[in-house]
Amino acid sequence: MNQCAFSISPWQALRALTVRVATLRLFMGLLSAAVPAWAVQKPVNVLVLYSNGRLLPANIEVDRGLRDVVTSQGERPVLLFDEFLDTPQFEGPAYVELLGTYLRGKYAEHRPDVVVAGGREALTFCLQQCPTLFPGVRIVHIGASRSIMEELGLPKSDVLGTPIDYDFAGTIEWALRWHPQARHLLLVTGTSPLDRQWESRLRKEVRRFSGRVAIEFLAGLSTAEVLRRLGALRPDTVVFSPGYYVDGDGHHQTPQESVKAMAQASGAPVYGPFNTFIGTGAVGGVMVDFYAMGRRAGQQVNAVLAGHLPVATDPSEIVPNSLNVDWRQIQRWGIDRASIPGDVVVHFREPTLWEAYAREILIAVAVFLVQGALIVGLFVERRRRLAAVRAEHKQRFELVRASRLAVVGELAGAIAHEINQPLGAILSNAEAAELMLESGMHRTDEIRQILADIRLDDLRASEVILRVRALLSKHQMVHQRLDLNEVVSDVERILRAEARRRNANLDIRLPATPAMMVGDRIQIQQILINLVLNALDAIEGLPESRRTVTVSVENAEGRVRLAVQDRGAGVGSEHLPRLFESFFTTKSSGMGLGLPIVRTLVDAHGGSVTADRDVAEGAVFRVEFPAADAIDKGLKSQT
Repeated sequence: MNQCAFSISPWQALRALTVRVATLRLFMGLLSAAVPAWAVQKPVNVLVLYSNGRLLPANIEVDRGLRDVVTSQGERPVLLFDEFLDTPQFEGPAYVELLGTYLRGKYAEHRPDVVVAGGREALTFCLQQCPTLFPGVRIVHIGASRSIMEELGLPKSDVLGTPIDYDFAGTIEWALRWHPQARHLLLVTGTSPLDRQWESRLRKEVRRFSGRVAIEFLAGLSTAEVLRRLGALRPDTVVFSPGYYVDGDGHHQTPQESVKAMAQASGAPVYGPFNTFIGTGAVGGVMVDFYAMGRRAGQQVNAVLAGHLPVATDPSEIVPNSLNVDWRQIQRWGIDRASIPGDVVVHFREPTLWEAYAREILIAVAVFLVQGALIVGLFVERRRRLAAVRAEHKQRFELVRASRLAVVGELAGAIAHEINQPLGAILSNAEAAELMLESGMHRTDEIRQILADIRLDDLRASEVILRVRALLSKHQMVHQRLDLNEVVSDVERILRAEARRRNANLDIRLPATPAMMVGDRIQIQQILINLVLNALDAIEGLPESRRTVTVSVENAEGRVRLAVQDRGAGVGSEHLPRLFESFFTTKSSGMGLGLPIVRTLVDAHGGSVTADRDVAEGAVFRVEFPAADAIDKGLKSQT
C-alpha cells in the first residue's frame, strides 16, 4: 500500500478552489443565458456530506439506499450533490476552514434545502459550519451512535436522524457459540482516531468474556505484522476486527480492505461488525445494513422536502441490526448448521435443488403423475380392448363356424347324392360278386375287378365325408402356403353336385400354373362355397340358358384372383354399397350373413372382395389375395 504524502499548503488549495468556483459561476451564467427563464423549474437541492472517501464501501451502500428513496417532489426535480471530507487523510482546523470556503462558493447558486451528514466527522462539521454556510437548513444525519449524539448535544429540532449501535459484543457472542473449542479471542485495530475509538470501546465490552477465553489485542501494528501473527493462529482462536483506516506504519486503507487481507491470511475464523465485510472471507457478525441506513435517511429527507417538518427523532429508536453470515465460511470452518438461527441473513449459499427449481419440480411431478395416470388408464383401456377384440374374434369364429354348418346343411342334398352314388355302386358290385360265388363259377379276375371297384367307391365316399368333416370341424385359423387351384378342386365335386341338384351348370376355369397364396384352407373353401351358393340362388328359376355359374382363378402381379360370376338378374345399383353389411339381404328367406362372413374371412387374409354388375347380365364377385411370393418379399424387406 502507498503511504499518502501532501505537500500543498492550505492557501494554495484555497486559491485553486477560488479559481474553480469562478469557473463554475461563469459556466452557470452561460447556461442560464442559453435557457429561457420560463423553461427552468427550480430544483430541490440535497447536499450529502460523507466523512470518508467516496470509494468507501459503506458510503457506496448508503448512497445507493439514499438515492433509491429520495424522489422528485411534485414537478420539482431533486438534485443530490455528494461531497467527501476524506478523513482521516485530511484533518485539522485549517482544512475545515478551507473546505467551508469551498462549499460556500460552490453552492452559492445551488443552496441546499437539506444537508445529509454521513458519519461522526461530517455531522460535527455540519453542526459547526452549516449555521454560517447555509443558515436555516435542516440536517439529516446517518451513522451516528447514541454516544456521538450525546457528545454533540443531540437531538435538536433542526437535526434529524436515526442513531446506530454497532453490536460488537453480540458478534463475539455468536462467534464463541459457533466455535465452542475456542480458547483465545484476538482483536485487531488500527491507529487512526476512529480506529482508536473502536479499540477503546472493544476493551470495555470484551471484559464480559474474560472468564471464557484468553483475550489479546493487536493494536497499532503494521499490516505485515498483523498478517504474520494471524497466519500462525490455530482454529482454537476467534478473531474479531472492525478493520482499520491506518495501520502502525501509517498506511491508509479501508476497513473492508484490511479485513479482507486478514481473512485471507488467518488460520482462525474472522468476524466483524459491518455488512460490507461479507464476501471478504469473514464469517459474519451482528451487522447494520448500510443500504437500509441510506433508505431510512432518504425517507426523512423526503419528509422534510414535503414540508412535514418532522420533530427530532426519538433517541431510543435505532437502526436495526441483523445477524449475517457467509455460507461459504460456515462450510469452511465446519460450523454446526443446526446452531444457526432461522432468521439469520445468509449470503452466498447455493440454493438446494428444491429451492432453485421448486416450481419446475412441482410441474415435473405433476406431469409425471398425469402421465402415470394416463399410462395406467391406457394400459387398462388396452386390456379392455384386447378383451373386446378376443371376444369379437371368438364371436366371429363361432359365427363363421355356424355359417359353415348352415352351408353344409344347405349342401346336404348334394352331399347325400355324392355319398349315395359310391354306396349304390358298392351295393351293386357286392351283389354281382355274390351271384358269381353262388353260381360256382370260378371267375377270379372278375371278382378282383369288382373288389377294386368297391374299394374306389369306398374311397370316393370317404373323401366326401372327410371334406364335410373338415368344413364342420372347430379349428383355429392356420395360415400356410396353398394352391388356390387345389382349394377349388377340393370342393368342386360337392359344388357340382349341388349345381346339378338345382338344375344348374358349374363352369370351373383354373390356370395351368399354380396360384400360390398364404391362408387357411377351410376358410378359403368357405369363401368359395358361400359365393357359389349365393350365385346359384341368383339364377334359380331362370331359363336354362342362364343357369350357369362360372368360377375362375388367375394369377396377377403379386396377387391371386378368384371370381364367381352368375347370369342372374344382377344387383341393383342402390344395393351395391350395402351388400356386405350384416343382416342386409334382398332374399325373402335370407339372413344377410353370407356375404358379411365372406368379407370378414377375406379381410383376415389381407385380401379384398368387390361386387360388380356385369355389363351384359348378372353379377360378378371378385376376391383378391396377396400372392405367396409377394408376402415372402415383404418379410425379407422387413428383416
